[in-house]
Amino acid sequence: MQQTQARVNIYALLSRILMQELDVEMLKMIKEDKNILDFFPTLKGWEPLNEMQEDKLLAEYINPDFVNLTILHLIPYESFYVRDDQMIETGGANPVTDMYSAYNFMVDYEASRTVSSDHIGIEFEFMHHLCLAESKALEEGEMISVAQIRAVQLEFLQKHLVKWAPLYLINMKYEARTPLYYDAAEMALEFLLSDHEYLVDEIKQREMI
Repeated sequence: MQQTQARVNIYALLSRILMQELDVEMLKMIKEDKNILDFFPTLKGWEPLNEMQEDKLLAEYINPDFVNLTILHLIPYESFYVRDDQMIETGGANPVTDMYSAYNFMVDYEASRTVSSDHIGIEFEFMHHLCLAESKALEEGEMISVAQIRAVQLEFLQKHLVKWAPLYLINMKYEARTPLYYDAAEMALEFLLSDHEYLVDEIKQREMI
């Protein structure tokens, strides 16, 4: 249960950071929560973090870097990486939409301000959605449901996130101009790969029972 809750929290955090510019409240949460800040070792030692007001820090450094990493220099959409023509699939033909629909996940485009459902932040949010479902099943002692949900999580990682997100995150880390997004890219990459390994191991162990 503790592992599942940790996964819920990490997917939620990464989804938020990767999907939108930060606001003052979110930056303060990262800055003041020691457990969260430990995930951002480079940011922790960044002088402007402790010397500047949050709104000024966001306006001058952090949010311009987000625009740089998601609009100007990099494209955080799966279809760009997997399609031969490198076009972003914005319609219902996007392959992630079938899984979203099957598991009652709705994309709020207005809130997320994304143009397609295969944005990296939305795909992380979908994994958060599935981890919440796993947590609920665990609380209710529905172990068959837990196993089924984990299988769906692994399927989504293998069919989608693991196929393209590492390349985007490596580029994001290289292009990042602030410690926040440098650390976020490294954290997301490491977590994505370790979570994939965790799910593979969990499913194998259950099959051996």
